[in-house]
Amino acid sequence: MNASHLQLGTWLSTGSPAIAELAALCGFDWLLLDLEHGCEPEAALPNQLRALGGRSTRPVVRVGAPHPDLIARVLDWGAGGIMVPHVESAATAREIVSAAYYAPRGRRGLSRTVRTHGYGLSYSSDGEAAPRILAQIESFEGVKNVDAIAAVEGIDVLFVGPADLRHDLEHHPEGDVASFDTCLDAVVSAARKHGKAAGILCRDVDGIGTFAARGFREIAVESDLAILRQAYQRILNAGRTL
Repeated sequence: MNASHLQLGTWLSTGSPAIAELAALCGFDWLLLDLEHGCEPEAALPNQLRALGGRSTRPVVRVGAPHPDLIARVLDWGAGGIMVPHVESAATAREIVSAAYYAPRGRRGLSRTVRTHGYGLSYSSDGEAAPRILAQIESFEGVKNVDAIAAVEGIDVLFVGPADLRHDLEHHPEGDVASFDTCLDAVVSAARKHGKAAGILCRDVDGIGTFAARGFREIAVESDLAILRQAYQRILNAGRTL
């Protein structure tokens, strides 16, 4: 993907295959299936991925931590990419890439009979589809090391977690270390320098243009739960004013 092309996504937290399918039908470029803070258990993930099968929308799964077995498992189930929270060093970034790729590039275990290889019907040793890897920058430590993280081959997106980053900056033991805007600029600069994309989650559609103008190219807007909550509230507010 050209890093200059805007990619729009949204968060899926309910674990609903129907909502995942609807979001894909609406035309999102990518969808984030959340195993870190989402409502869904890991066992519900395969059915969501099946609902997205054969569509142009890329399913990205956020794992709770960079555990190699979990990264391999969600890719085996058919995820087109992974997001890993709280990446703070190049060493962690390299471990993530190693867990996501087969040898010689990585150490991911190979099974020909998993869903991503058509249960053995579509496996080819000629090559593999490269998983898209999104490293979340969510702390000042991550921002300090963002250039080194961006330099790791296999990391595709530096994705800001704005809530965690703001929280870390506000409660950093060293005090006022940097402004939120300065950190955003550092992430975008590192992404540009190394030919990667910068990404971020925003809470309303007005944020799309704002963040795109700053250089973010992988933008997620809201979550399914928040979108449903806001729609329910609008209905109730309209009805209760009569």
